[in-house]
Amino acid sequence: MSGPHVIRGSVPLPESELRWRFSRSSGPGGQHVNTSDSSVELRFDLAATEALPQVWKRRALEQLAGRLVAGVLVVRASEHRSQWRNRETAAVRMAALLAEATAPPPRPRRKKRIPRGVNERRLRQKKQRGDLKRGRSGRDWG
Repeated sequence: MSGPHVIRGSVPLPESELRWRFSRSSGPGGQHVNTSDSSVELRFDLAATEALPQVWKRRALEQLAGRLVAGVLVVRASEHRSQWRNRETAAVRMAALLAEATAPPPRPRRKKRIPRGVNERRLRQKKQRGDLKRGRSGRDWG
């Protein structure tokens, strides 16, 4: 594979904690399709890892709770016909998932007061538009 995949900052995806499984891909693929194990399944034990800071680990466990099976994050890749490219795809996908899950929560939105002039202008324009539309009909609305 092409070097360590960075999750965020300087924290890489720990190669020693990744578990790979290979199987035959489904679908068309050519002459050697029945003999090559090109489909890839990448597993990362998120609950037991020591590679991530505790804050990131807690965030990731909360964010990915629906995707975890006994604390293990699983990513599958079988788009490509070569095992190497599927390995790359799976590792990139795993790093992206962990990067998104460990990101700090967004800052809370602060409510801001709408200036009175803005509100009055909007209401005045709505009134003018309504008058214009009412004026298009032949009836006299009084």
